[in-house]
Amino acid sequence: MIPSLGNPDYSLDMSPADSKKTRDPGQPGWFRTTHWSVVLQAGQVSSKTSNEALSILCETYWRPLYAYVRNRGYPEEEAKDLTQGFFTRFLEKNYLQNVDRERGRFRSFLLASMKHFLADEWDKATAQKRGGGKIPLSLDFALAEGWISVEPAHDQTPERIYEKQWAVALLERVLEILEQDYIDSDRSPLFTQLKPLLVGEGKGKSYREIGKELDIPEGSVKVAAHRLKKKYREALRAEIAQTVENIEDIEEEMRYLLTVL
Repeated sequence: MIPSLGNPDYSLDMSPADSKKTRDPGQPGWFRTTHWSVVLQAGQVSSKTSNEALSILCETYWRPLYAYVRNRGYPEEEAKDLTQGFFTRFLEKNYLQNVDRERGRFRSFLLASMKHFLADEWDKATAQKRGGGKIPLSLDFALAEGWISVEPAHDQTPERIYEKQWAVALLERVLEILEQDYIDSDRSPLFTQLKPLLVGEGKGKSYREIGKELDIPEGSVKVAAHRLKKKYREALRAEIAQTVENIEDIEEEMRYLLTVL
């Protein structure tokens, strides 16, 4: 089930985050510390901080790129080779030299880089067999293959599928952040019960049923659900901020993700 972005109007009125795991968009300096802005600020010169930030982004969002390669018509094994070869070169070379800073979206930059790789560099990458060198990312292709196999094979372009899978990966990442927060605070059962409210899994249980199972008042469940939805919106906004250059781009990116979902 694809997690829901919820009411897009919520994104326009953020309150300070309740969780230490989410970032407060209202705090001074908040946006300057996000991953993609750190990478872009590095400019032509790599740094340990920018390299780590770039690696985190790639670890989070490599699967949509693999889905793009597969939907370009490459068979599974060749798509694995291509994806691994791409990230080996992507993280070793200074791809930032050709960044179009006016676009400012990691999503667009990553796809453009893969297109360039497929067009011009596959002949070089074939010299290194899969597994023959150090791969900088841990890529679970078995999971990714099952993840993309449900995509309808009709008139969607590889680029459109890439963007949809990007949106899904983003929302899954947000759920992981929230779930870890509840685990850390020993409230994992509460998150498990309330999660269907976020991902749209049917009607879900009533507040009364959840309260009865967890032995807490129905009113407390309502409050907890409200707080979780607010944290979800804040975490979503913060995660999107990790992949854009300017804070003004966050709302536009949220609206765009709604269209692709």
